[in-house]
Amino acid sequence: MSEYQYYEFLAIDHPLDDDEQAEVRSLSTRARITASSFVNEYHWGDFKGSPNRLMERYFDAHLYVANWGTHRVMFRLPCDLLDPDVAEDYRVGEQVDAWVADEFVVLGFISEDHAGEFEFDYDAEALLSAIVGVRAELATGDLRPLYLAWLAAYGAWERDEDVFDRDADDDLEPPVPPGLGTLTAAQRALADFLRLDEGLLMIAAQTSPRLEANADDPGDLAAWVTHLPAAEKNRLLLRIVHGEATRVRMELLRRFRSDTGPTRPVPARRTVADLLDDAARRRAEGQRRLAAQRAEDDTRREQARALARERRLDELADEEDAVWSRVDALIAARKPAEYEAAVTLLTDLQALAEREGRHDTFTLRTIALRQTHARKPTLIERLNQAGI
Repeated sequence: MSEYQYYEFLAIDHPLDDDEQAEVRSLSTRARITASSFVNEYHWGDFKGSPNRLMERYFDAHLYVANWGTHRVMFRLPCDLLDPDVAEDYRVGEQVDAWVADEFVVLGFISEDHAGEFEFDYDAEALLSAIVGVRAELATGDLRPLYLAWLAAYGAWERDEDVFDRDADDDLEPPVPPGLGTLTAAQRALADFLRLDEGLLMIAAQTSPRLEANADDPGDLAAWVTHLPAAEKNRLLLRIVHGEATRVRMELLRRFRSDTGPTRPVPARRTVADLLDDAARRRAEGQRRLAAQRAEDDTRREQARALARERRLDELADEEDAVWSRVDALIAARKPAEYEAAVTLLTDLQALAEREGRHDTFTLRTIALRQTHARKPTLIERLNQAGI
């Protein structure tokens, strides 16, 4: 398979103007560029621009995949919607990065898996649209995407023991956000894209508080908005008129959740070793249960086969002479398929003879059959193969 790389960028909060589109166009003459997106595929060569620079200046989301196993996704958010100090808690080397560019914080998540080199069997153009919703979730105070990226980074250690030094065993997990046991569709897509092991996620979710079922209740939200100062409401409305509706919505939801959300106890922080070891034990226990279930299923199937065979032999005992006649008739047809059917019947007759202690009688009868049909090599070969 040839080389394949896919680049996609999205401008979400503000579309690119004509000058910005021209600046981006100068980086690639083959890309599909609009006011809100940049998409390009490479089957040879490489992109000449810097994804980090494009994110800092123009775009709010970026996804990159290559068929040698690299997955990268990036998001840009205003610093007043995602505190850079909060993002800093979740950084992991190159796998989970965060930096400030002007009034924005830029996040970069990378997953590498070179074991499946040059395998690419999914639709790259559908990936970012499935994942991009986590940006709005982060902007409204949901930190689950950051934790998922952190967990996936250390989860890669199970695939590649050289990713981290052994000292990383003692690294402590960052704050565990609520709701890890009930991910949104976008968070699930992000976890899959970053190759987060499901068992590791289940272990991590054990200390994650459950989300309230009535979070963002419309009645509570309406009451909260009613009590906002009139002057502030006017400022917010003016920003909406000026095209900032999406950002205003995220700001309000973030403030509402901060003001009305329940106070939750802070779970004890676990080490990376705790998480990975617990996940390994869970996986091993699951494999043991699966092996035991398979053995139990095999035993049941074998018992069912034995019971069916006994019933077949019971029926055969009632018409044994007729079956021997049927064997003679099949052999007389002188065709391979009939020979095979005759050998199948003889195999059942042999089992019946052994069950009833008449093996010698069966042996004498088959010796006579062999002598009678000694000049039929195809039949004799099938009898030999069946041990008759």
